[in-house]
Amino acid sequence: MNSGQPAPVKKMRDPARALNALGMAARAGKLASGDETVLRAIRSGKAKLVVVAADASDKAKKKYGDKCRAYGVRRVEAFDRRTLGAAIGKAERVVVAVLDAGLAALVADRLGELSEVEDIE
Repeated sequence: MNSGQPAPVKKMRDPARALNALGMAARAGKLASGDETVLRAIRSGKAKLVVVAADASDKAKKKYGDKCRAYGVRRVEAFDRRTLGAAIGKAERVVVAVLDAGLAALVADRLGELSEVEDIE
């Protein structure tokens, strides 16, 4: 179980493939993006993985960290807002939620040893 502390900073395993998987999720309609949409997905139990941009504000990181912990959703901090938005064909995005378990596992696997991954048990 997670103590609430971020994991040590490590390298991503395959960031290009993680971004491709996020784009695939968006095209398949299995991705929520934007503040309210992601919060709704977390609360409803549809979110399988939440990706928060590394350059998000501390307030946003805390908000999504708290929500994900409360609802048992895995949260990952990766990329910057421009890269995250470009991967899904949108403008800058601070947060996205993968709604499909298989795609969420693929993204998480590709991010692998990420700077901050929280597993909720």
